[in-house]
Amino acid sequence: MRSIYCGVLGKADIGQQVTLCGWVDRRRDHGGVIFIDLRDREGIVQVVFDPDAAENFALADKVRPEYVLKVEGRVRARSDATVNPNMATGEVEVYGSDLAILNRSETPPFQLDEHISVGEDIRLKYRYLDLRRSAMQNNLLFRSKVTSAIRNFLDAEGFLDIETPILTRATPEGARDYLVPSRTHEHKFFALPQSPQLFKQLLMVSGFDRYYQIAKCFRDEDLRADRQPEFTQIDIEASFIGENDIMDITERMVCSLFSEIKGIDLGEFPRMSYAEAMRRFGSDKPDLRIPLEMVDVEDLMAEVEFKVFAAPANDPDGRVAAMKVTKGGEIPRRQIDAYTKFVSIYGAKGLAYIKINDKADLENGLQSPIVKFLPLPVRQAILDRLEAENGDLIFFGADNHKVVSESLGALRCKLGEDLNLYTREWAPLWVVDFPMFEATDKGSLTALHHPFTAPSGSAESLASKPAEALSRAYDMVLNGTELGGGSIRIHDQDMQQTVFSILGISEQEQREKFGFLLDALKYGAPPHGGLAFGLDRLIMLMTGAESIRDVIAFPKTQTAACVMTDAPGAVDAQQLQDLNIRLRKKQQETS
Repeated sequence: MRSIYCGVLGKADIGQQVTLCGWVDRRRDHGGVIFIDLRDREGIVQVVFDPDAAENFALADKVRPEYVLKVEGRVRARSDATVNPNMATGEVEVYGSDLAILNRSETPPFQLDEHISVGEDIRLKYRYLDLRRSAMQNNLLFRSKVTSAIRNFLDAEGFLDIETPILTRATPEGARDYLVPSRTHEHKFFALPQSPQLFKQLLMVSGFDRYYQIAKCFRDEDLRADRQPEFTQIDIEASFIGENDIMDITERMVCSLFSEIKGIDLGEFPRMSYAEAMRRFGSDKPDLRIPLEMVDVEDLMAEVEFKVFAAPANDPDGRVAAMKVTKGGEIPRRQIDAYTKFVSIYGAKGLAYIKINDKADLENGLQSPIVKFLPLPVRQAILDRLEAENGDLIFFGADNHKVVSESLGALRCKLGEDLNLYTREWAPLWVVDFPMFEATDKGSLTALHHPFTAPSGSAESLASKPAEALSRAYDMVLNGTELGGGSIRIHDQDMQQTVFSILGISEQEQREKFGFLLDALKYGAPPHGGLAFGLDRLIMLMTGAESIRDVIAFPKTQTAACVMTDAPGAVDAQQLQDLNIRLRKKQQETS
């Protein structure tokens, strides 16, 4: 039907006869001349109808917003007085010679105007209309360009696009599985994959030494702005490589994306150990645009009489840390109170602080409710260690290591946002040398990444001191967001069984859940590793969207529901019977 998209017309098309198809964005009647802004996925162009074409003019008078039109006409230049610099097509318009109404539209439940604020529940209910908005169209067009660029890059690097199963079996990967009952295998279930992890490792055993997939993954977990029950993953795996190889490939891929699509040079990707990131920034995905850092001061607080500081300073699991905010003395008390409430979300029982009014006067130049508990030498040592100057503010955290790191780390990010402390637009980073395991509340160990991550040492050293073992894992971080994580995998059966044993997985359970993997590792499994990027999160970051729901065509809500299709929904009794499923009746509320 169409000969060209509305949004691509420009001065080079002046004089051309064109056929356009699209939706009516706006209709205006100015003194007997009708202007229609016609919209398609590429943008908007102005179409003009005048009374000289009586039949078309009468038809144009009947169109309303969101009518679907086919327009034929000639492209002409706008007069200097009517050029619209805010439109990509603002230097031209189409003089309409023929008009057809392809479909009519009822009045939409909300205006499709990017400046009109609409509740997200309404937008998601009428998602097919919400997707007509230019912001959403641009996001999905951008997403398509990114996936195309990724495929081109990986194809050129010798990677093969191979699909892996959606229906598989449940495996422990850190989140709950979505289960799918089997009709043909009574009382048994498939699981939707949390990632293609085991299948891509089996592809390495099979000799396909460079694999990638833009894969759908599923996790039945609580949602956040950057989480969805189903999400898209850029999955990469390669054989006969080490950490530096896979990090180099994926770093070049991300740099090429930003350069090709956004014209941005991300520059150098520094490397930082997990331990250093937690010590300095309280996070394993630190935002390096923010110049604030945490400094340990346990040694200075060990002998003070102030138990809030002294107790954690003398506890092997405790931490006392300080963070200087340059010129933070201007922050009012009510805002400090708000920050105290904020850190309580992370378990902090309070937020101590010192304002430096005059660092030369240790008696009266320091403003704080706690300063009276600190001897003068301790006060001086704190100022020296943090290189504090007049007008600065120092925040303190004192508790167990986890609470201090998480609370001050979160406060650091909030201060960066509230005070606009960002020193640059983009700050990439590799975080490496992660612990192999972390302790659970019950005192057992769980894999920090997943149980297929290779340790940096031998099976013997791993078994003797598992809590101290480091893994061969690495995360790519950008602006405080984890873009992707990966590792070198275990390719030796004995090592894999050692890890399973440390995690408390019995030999029987190992055979039941992972027998196929353990068998595959016996038949010449090559050294291999990979990395997976969250595509939705990457697009969100690149477009500046506030939520991944704004870069996914049909997302779920915060409660993992689709309000447009009313999913999940009930199924009829026959379907349940075919699956050998009986629903338990809800317990009646008792008065």
